Amino acid sequence: MDSASKNSPSIPSFTPPLTLPFLDLPSSRSFLCYASFFNFPLPFVERRVSFAVKSMAETAMNVNSVADMSPPIESPIKVPLSHRIAPPPLNERILSSMTRRSVAAHPWHDLEIGPEAPRIFNCVVEIGKGSKVKYELDKKTGLIKVDRILYSSVVYPHNYGFIPRTICEDSDPMDVLVIMQEPVLPGCFLRAKAIGLMPMIDQGEKDDKIIAVCADDPEYRHYNDIKELPPHRLAEIRRFFEDYKKNENKEVAVNDFLPASTAYEAIKHSMTLYADYIVESLRR
Repeated sequence: MDSASKNSPSIPSFTPPLTLPFLDLPSSRSFLCYASFFNFPLPFVERRVSFAVKSMAETAMNVNSVADMSPPIESPIKVPLSHRIAPPPLNERILSSMTRRSVAAHPWHDLEIGPEAPRIFNCVVEIGKGSKVKYELDKKTGLIKVDRILYSSVVYPHNYGFIPRTICEDSDPMDVLVIMQEPVLPGCFLRAKAIGLMPMIDQGEKDDKIIAVCADDPEYRHYNDIKELPPHRLAEIRRFFEDYKKNENKEVAVNDFLPASTAYEAIKHSMTLYADYIVESLRR
């Protein structure tokens, strides 16, 4: 062996694995650290880094050539706001919600009236007993919204709501006043038993109310007809509905209370109107 061979550094027999990722600059820097750790000679390191840079350039050229051969990507066509499809009307959304359970439940249309209707039925509470806030059902969303604060210095004498899957001549579900011990939160539903009907005219339009008791309240569930209630209780209910819109300059007239049999017929009629409403919606 000559002196030149003796003075030149020897290349270690260890060869770094060929699977090292030389596809990006961070990996090349990692290799430099890797080579420095094993004390590789500088020429060997330079050859490996040069190979990595050359591989990166070839890969980039291949990617560009493939991209040139691929068909152009079409950008989505922007539709003017005036040409966009409007959301389906309320009737279609109602019918859709009755068949697709992915849609949020609507208390008017998705909650069943109950197997014992018209005597005992489900009632969705909109306004709690003792409240001055006039909540009401938002027909489009099914949520309970704040309509207004009562203008008169009065509060609802009992829980007030509506009967699901019913509809009246005013295109609203049948209203019901539920007599029970405690106030109920708006949006809850309970079982109610009809005991009478309060005929009412609101600004010239028919707006009758079902008078009921909570079927699961031990203090009131034994009542079967409105004549069994104390006369003062009926006077309070009547006075509330006569006065609660006076400061809005709206006229309300309340007629004599009618028995439970009349309430049953009114609920049956509202159920029939609702069925006709659904059938007509299907035809459309």
